[in-house]
Amino acid sequence: MESKIDCFWVLALASKCKSLTFQNNILASILLCMAFFWLAMALCFWAHPGGHAWGKHLYKKGSKACSKPIPGPRGLPFIGSMSLMTNLPHHNLAAAAEAYKAKRLMAFSLGETRVIITCSPDVAKEILNSSVFADRPVKESAYNLMFNRAIGFAPYGVYWRTLRRIAATHLFCPKQINSAEPQRSDIASQMVSMIASYGGSAFRLRDILKPASLNNMMCSVFGRKYALLGYSSNTEARRLIRLVEEGYDLLGKLNFSDHLPWLADFDLQKVQLRSSKLVPQVNRFVNRIIQEHRTTQTSLQRNSDFVDVLLSLSGPDRLSDHDIVAVLWEMIFRGTDTVAILIEWILARMVLHPDIQSKVHSELDQVVGRSRPLTESDLQSMVYLPAVVKEVVRLHPPGPLLSWARLAITDTTVDHYHVPAGTTAMVNMWAIMRDPEIYADPLKFMPERFVNPEAADMDISLMGSDLRLAPFGSGRRTCPGKGLGLATVSFWVGTLLHEFKWVQSDYDPVDLSEVLRLSCEMKNPLTVRVHARRR
Repeated sequence: MESKIDCFWVLALASKCKSLTFQNNILASILLCMAFFWLAMALCFWAHPGGHAWGKHLYKKGSKACSKPIPGPRGLPFIGSMSLMTNLPHHNLAAAAEAYKAKRLMAFSLGETRVIITCSPDVAKEILNSSVFADRPVKESAYNLMFNRAIGFAPYGVYWRTLRRIAATHLFCPKQINSAEPQRSDIASQMVSMIASYGGSAFRLRDILKPASLNNMMCSVFGRKYALLGYSSNTEARRLIRLVEEGYDLLGKLNFSDHLPWLADFDLQKVQLRSSKLVPQVNRFVNRIIQEHRTTQTSLQRNSDFVDVLLSLSGPDRLSDHDIVAVLWEMIFRGTDTVAILIEWILARMVLHPDIQSKVHSELDQVVGRSRPLTESDLQSMVYLPAVVKEVVRLHPPGPLLSWARLAITDTTVDHYHVPAGTTAMVNMWAIMRDPEIYADPLKFMPERFVNPEAADMDISLMGSDLRLAPFGSGRRTCPGKGLGLATVSFWVGTLLHEFKWVQSDYDPVDLSEVLRLSCEMKNPLTVRVHARRR
């Protein structure tokens, strides 16, 4: 009897195992079919011009979404053309547009992000001046660093227009720029003294320009002044430089999570971690200065700097403390790097082209003479120095892709192609300003192209009205501080060239190699020697 029961259990167990094996086989087959289907769909998305993100959009919206596909590289399944955004993206994207015969408009994918880019001034104007592209895509790092509440990344609307108006009225208007001339002159004198102290020895120019530029913005925004000669021993100044450098690195990083959302929880590049450490430090630093202004502010001292302006706002213009911190932080952050980077490029070109430097010296001697320092009013009488600045900006724009892209808020048409809402739009200004169809001999450093009355390029403005030369952007999202930045760059460059002759270091020749972080700067910092021109 017992042996019969045992036999029954053995048969039942065997039957159960067969049933489980059968179910497992069915489950495995289903999973395998799903994997094949998923892979097949991914390949179908990838096969579309522009790659994964464009094909996925077409599949979701149907054939009407894009009857005429925008040409462009497919990249790789899932990740798209992420490789184009590594190293020097403006070079890579220009080469891709040339290869796909898509200089006017090219589509590509960055993971799940649909992107269009143009290397044409006509199409660039169509994008930058369109109300459809009035927003910016907000990076994870920008959101974490509070920039979504500042001018750069705030969504287009009442709040953004309020910030823009406040900044234009109280910081970037011509009257305010002119009133800050003594401040720029004082910092220029400090730079001259520091450079003269090297006595003809080689020095790294960036170590002077970055503190000077930061000091200029700190004076305008926070009312703080740091002596350049004592910068390295000033605890507050050193802390501020570290904060700016960390934020600069975070915003300039290609963050995979921005384009592959399923990676966000892993924080593979430590963007969330670093941002979470940086923001409390920024809050403490800026809030301390705000509180100092609140306690010392009197009716006679009001509006002496930008912090006072923001604290004095009332009614619908009044900002919360959190928003004030975001706005002030962005002003310091964005106002520091461009000036220093551009001056370094200009003086590198002066060292490489001593004949051009000699022409600038001749103009300075003619307009100013050697008996007195340069003043900003002297610049109005100069022609060749502004041409040099233009030519350097043309060849070495600080924002070759105009720094921050635009975002389509509704479906639109660009250059006769359908562009769906949510598409990121870029302008490769670096490629436009080196286009042989726009500029004769575009790779040659030739300031005369902006001086010769017979040259077609002479009347091109830097301020964004002509997209053949618009390094600061155009339209609603143009750089609000471009006037202040150009005034500072022109005066400081003029002063440094008026005071010194710039020559190469014996051991560190000038290297024009680029590195693109948030701005495009010299990969190897400029190391030079100088000879005094004015005794």
